[in-house]
Amino acid sequence: MQKTTEILKTLNPRVLVLGGSGRVGGLLRAVWRRPDAASGIRPIWQARRHGAGAQVVFDPLAEPQALASAVAACDVVLNLAGPTRGMPEELSANRVLAEAVVQAAGGAVPILAASSAAVYGAQAAAGGALSEDGSTTPDSAYGRAKIEMEAALHAVPNAVVIRIGNIAGADALLGRAAPEGGRVLHVTPDGRALERSYIGPQALAQALERLVRLAAAGLELPKCLNLALPGVVGMDALLAAAGERWTSAPAPAGTIPRVELDVSRALRLGLVPDTPVRAEAVVADLQGCKGMRP
Repeated sequence: MQKTTEILKTLNPRVLVLGGSGRVGGLLRAVWRRPDAASGIRPIWQARRHGAGAQVVFDPLAEPQALASAVAACDVVLNLAGPTRGMPEELSANRVLAEAVVQAAGGAVPILAASSAAVYGAQAAAGGALSEDGSTTPDSAYGRAKIEMEAALHAVPNAVVIRIGNIAGADALLGRAAPEGGRVLHVTPDGRALERSYIGPQALAQALERLVRLAAAGLELPKCLNLALPGVVGMDALLAAAGERWTSAPAPAGTIPRVELDVSRALRLGLVPDTPVRAEAVVADLQGCKGMRP
């Protein structure tokens, strides 16, 4: 007969959220803490400083014992931490942190690590949806740092790298207040707005919740996983759905017009619905999340 603790681990897993005070963490916290949440997972939020709803406060790199203790107390680790800007030596903290988590987990606790569509880089210019099995040619320091982070997890049996598309509310378009004169929207030489794979914060929370449950249950998961809603959405369509004004400007040289993630694996795991992304739905998801208190 299955032990009670094993049943709880499967049905109500504890997930340590590293980087819980960041922009993505704040959005997830708002969703998972809502009064009517049906989520069965038990998030434990980590931050380096007190406040922002953190339950455990420590620096994962400066305090390895605190990290090891926090990991040991959970069933799954969700790593959202890591710098997104800075010099290459600063961005290398993404890899160093991943290595620290691997050491703390000791192969006993599944690791879900947030990566980015930025790892595909110039490969997106070839057209077509980007598969996890395709090549990665990052053209930014951040993309290269995430590739290094992924490499640190490659040989870890129960680690999953999640290449997340644009997250509404944590992105440069919808995640920042519009200036008084309205936004400037980059367009291609033919006047078309850029198109990207997107996911709203509530849809992201639901996908990660299911992934946490699957990992806690010991299911064999893909080593690498794209995560976004199927298809792409135009930046102009998102702003129109949000009721915002904008002016067009030529996109900088080298800008990739369309970045689409192949989310076949996410669909097979039931992480996202099998319906094409719609700008109105993404904006409604974000606006609903803003009404929740993190």
